[in-house]
Amino acid sequence: MDNVLDVKGRIFDIQRYSIHDGKGIRTIVFLKGCVLRCKWCCNPESQEYEIQKMTLNGEVKTVGKEVTVKEVLETVERDRPYYRRSGGGMTLSGGESLCQPDFCYALLKGAKERGITTAMESMGCADYSVIERILPFLDQYLFDIKHIDGAKHKAFTGKDNALMLENCRKVAQSGKTELTVRVPVIPTFNDTEEEIAAIARFAKTLPGCKGIHLLPYHRLGQDKYAGIGRVYTMPDILPPTAEKMEKLLQCAIRTSGLHCQIGG
Repeated sequence: MDNVLDVKGRIFDIQRYSIHDGKGIRTIVFLKGCVLRCKWCCNPESQEYEIQKMTLNGEVKTVGKEVTVKEVLETVERDRPYYRRSGGGMTLSGGESLCQPDFCYALLKGAKERGITTAMESMGCADYSVIERILPFLDQYLFDIKHIDGAKHKAFTGKDNALMLENCRKVAQSGKTELTVRVPVIPTFNDTEEEIAAIARFAKTLPGCKGIHLLPYHRLGQDKYAGIGRVYTMPDILPPTAEKMEKLLQCAIRTSGLHCQIGG
């Protein structure tokens, strides 16, 4: 790969001025394609690599476009002053960025070559060689751990979690990037103290893990399913209450001894 700037990939959005998904003010690049089919996914248009049409509020929009790393970084670099003041930078999200391994690698390498800090929100569902290749260019790995029980994980996402847990441990053991565990808190899936405690115990065993972020379920992406001709299968599930989230937070703190927070 002689020139990372020329590498092409597919994205479906770039979100500027975010204060989530990493430190400081971020520009989030959303890559298309994912190996999971989480029932609660708020970006169902991210799951397919193909460019799609989606109808929202009576308007048809194209979801996804092919871009070069150079084109993405031109947008990312517009907010360099904000990154410098806040400690922010570029975050890759999706979908699952590792589904486009060359594009993911080129984006992270290109950003680092320009002095922009990097983060990635990912569940690590790829061969570890793919992850190992990007670690030198990744400052913060926001690693999604959805459940410890493999059977329940498969029932709600379509895949077992053994590879993801193994990769999370390998990332921690590498010591090459800052690791934070992120947990989407989904009623009927993983919102009991026992299930959160199991994840917290796992996080406690990870060398250098910086903490746990609990992300409460929301229904903001529900209308997108009809817009791409799919059925949302969790229409009656309500977001967890603030009181419920606080109980789960205290459980995570007690069990892990790590810094834990709601949101992130």
